Amino acid sequence: MKKVATIAMALLLGVAVIASCGSSTVREDKVTEEITEDSGLITVGFSQLGAESDWRSANTISMQSSFVPEEGYSLIYKNGQQKQTNQITAIRTFIQQEVDYIVLAPVTESGWDSVLSEARDAGIPVILVDRRVDVADKSLYSCWVGSDFELEGKKMAAWIDSYTKSINMAPSDVHIVNIQGTIGSTAQIGRSRGLANAAREHGWDLMAEVSGEFTETKGYEVMAALLERFDNINIVYCENDNEAIGAIDALEEAGKKVGSDIRNGEIMVVSFDGVNKEALDYAKDGKISCIAECNPLHGPRVKALVDALVKGETPDKFNYVDEKLFSSNEKVTEVVVDGVTYKVQDIGD
Repeated sequence: MKKVATIAMALLLGVAVIASCGSSTVREDKVTEEITEDSGLITVGFSQLGAESDWRSANTISMQSSFVPEEGYSLIYKNGQQKQTNQITAIRTFIQQEVDYIVLAPVTESGWDSVLSEARDAGIPVILVDRRVDVADKSLYSCWVGSDFELEGKKMAAWIDSYTKSINMAPSDVHIVNIQGTIGSTAQIGRSRGLANAAREHGWDLMAEVSGEFTETKGYEVMAALLERFDNINIVYCENDNEAIGAIDALEEAGKKVGSDIRNGEIMVVSFDGVNKEALDYAKDGKISCIAECNPLHGPRVKALVDALVKGETPDKFNYVDEKLFSSNEKVTEVVVDGVTYKVQDIGD
């Protein structure tokens, strides 16, 4: 095992461990609002969509750790609790408070035109983080930073294709269910599209696509229901690690063997993120066969974009983060997507 390949995962895991230490780690609104009274600081309003997963908690902590008084910033944090109406209210509150910048991690892509127009009319630049918005006028936001979710899906599909070919499994014998993320979110759209397109291309049997809402509880419920509908599932494509953990619980409670030996009755689970410690342990043990990394540490990147705007610079409209594939399965060492080769990193011991 190559331990050096786990460095990036360890960095993400460190944030995830912090995120799991307790609710006091994610600062509440009143704490951050007190700082804004210091008139020498640049005020940033951050509307986070919620705290539905370990990835989301790590993302919030990264943001809160980046916009601090020592760096000349104060941050007003609002948890949207997975409701767009809460986020719209938060943005309007930021406008009333006359913040200098707004950072938005939108719960879904549509329905933002009006409130973002209000922010623009107030002269407040908006930076999108993680997920995107579907607006007719792209000038309603200054820039975006996050992951290429469709590329993540393409890389995972390429890994599945390479693995099934390595064990000489016919495409028609590949029976996949997709436990999707929150419907309408950028991550769900991209990861679902990556799988659906590959299934059509390769001739896989994509039997069902059902939202697990990016949560462990819903992942468990969806997997249990899918097992009642189908008796030939051999691959479970989970659109985040929390769903994968819930799905594995449901599979094992049903007496199923989770692993990559799908020619001999095991059910393979693949997932996205690479933040949850339990999911990383499952990957090392082979219960999760592959994880497509989704880096949550956007705080420094978003701060760099705000710094550029403060200086009067114009940052790139779209800013992607580099991400990897991780697996303890040695049959696939690299995948090729759109002519680009991506190495599969060994999770290690």
